[in-house]
Amino acid sequence: MLTLSPISDIIQQQRQFFATGITKDVAFRLEQLKRLKQAIVDNQAAILAAINADLNKPEFEAYATEIGVVREIDYAIKHLKSWVKPKKVSTSIEQFPSSACIYPEPLGVVLIISPWNYPFQLMISPLVGAIAAGNCAILKPSELAANTSRIVTQITEKTFDPSYITSIEGDVETSQQLLAEKFDHIFFTGGTKIGQIVMEAAAKHLTPVTLELGGKSPCIVDSNVHIEHAAKRIAWGKFINAGQTCIAPDYLLVDRTVKNDLLTSIKQCIQEFYGDDPAKSPDYGRIINQRHFERLASFLNEGQPYIGGQINPEERYIAPTVIDGVDWDTPIMQEEIFGPILPVLEYSDLSDAIAKINERPKPLALYLFSKDQQKQERVLRETSSGGVCINDTVMQVGVSELPFGGVGSSGIGSYHGKASFDTFSHPKSVLKRSFLLDLDWRYAPYQGKLKLIKRIIG
Repeated sequence: MLTLSPISDIIQQQRQFFATGITKDVAFRLEQLKRLKQAIVDNQAAILAAINADLNKPEFEAYATEIGVVREIDYAIKHLKSWVKPKKVSTSIEQFPSSACIYPEPLGVVLIISPWNYPFQLMISPLVGAIAAGNCAILKPSELAANTSRIVTQITEKTFDPSYITSIEGDVETSQQLLAEKFDHIFFTGGTKIGQIVMEAAAKHLTPVTLELGGKSPCIVDSNVHIEHAAKRIAWGKFINAGQTCIAPDYLLVDRTVKNDLLTSIKQCIQEFYGDDPAKSPDYGRIINQRHFERLASFLNEGQPYIGGQINPEERYIAPTVIDGVDWDTPIMQEEIFGPILPVLEYSDLSDAIAKINERPKPLALYLFSKDQQKQERVLRETSSGGVCINDTVMQVGVSELPFGGVGSSGIGSYHGKASFDTFSHPKSVLKRSFLLDLDWRYAPYQGKLKLIKRIIG
């Protein structure tokens, strides 16, 4: 494990590298993005094996949700030259003659801390933005996903100069040592409680932060839906990665008139996806560690399991579970579940459903299943969340043009696509004045000029 001094040395080396100005060269940035993509392609088998060892994640899921990060690289490569161009803006009459532009410039040395649930993708995706924007970066992969942490470090070591990008493995103590240092930006993905610790540490250095957190993402199901399609999309979004997804539907809020039909259809979907015994399915993951397993298992004593509820502590297996008979005060409704357990509540009036959602912290995602466009617009207008997906779950994260991030306690800032570039850039405002004219309207003495300034300012 690194001590404080080597960490300080690495940061200093990166500051010296950044000071050379090489990272500001667009050709250099493009080359590094291409090198990163090639490294992922070359190490694909090792990455998939590491993720499977950590989470028992099926190869299909791992490829789609982790290796699929190469799409973000391709998107950045395609658009980077347009992103870096100064953006001209208009100037007001009192500035005449002049021109104004916004220059995106890199921040410097940034720290990226990734979580364990998508341990490769959630490290590489923000790194793409950091590289595209012209920064140096220190990566801190999650020690809970130890195998993936190791492969991230190996790829980084083989691909980049450590004075440019490096990966530092370690436990909580290493994270604390890193957070004690001054960075130009900290990008953190994880739970709200740790996010508070990161923000507190950053505040001591006035370091800006991006916090990608979570929350209890509601899934509203209206009576006017295609039941079978809704059930399939809900079951997929909830149980992919064994429910360990920050934007997974955390609970169902269902119109009581379709509740029974929906639950019946979700039960059928679970059996179609994973068979009669999901523990034997090659397509179903496991809980990351014993602590999280025990936390999730404690929720199984609440309500009445509609389907699932089986566990195997030795394998850290929890069956895809739907729990009926809970209410808003049940313990399972007090914190983000982050596992394969789906509690169900019902409503009679959409106004009541919206009110209940708004009584709670703003979630990272909100899902609405409804064919009624007026209800769609109403939910969009009357609720607040990091993002919304209508008539599907989770798929919104795959659209590079959509900024991804939370609001309130579900996060600060956003990324993906251009938003990633913006997150790791400073928009430097530049005003250029001409020497051709220098009218004296703004200079003292001011006598007789007040009427003029009132006309100019309005």
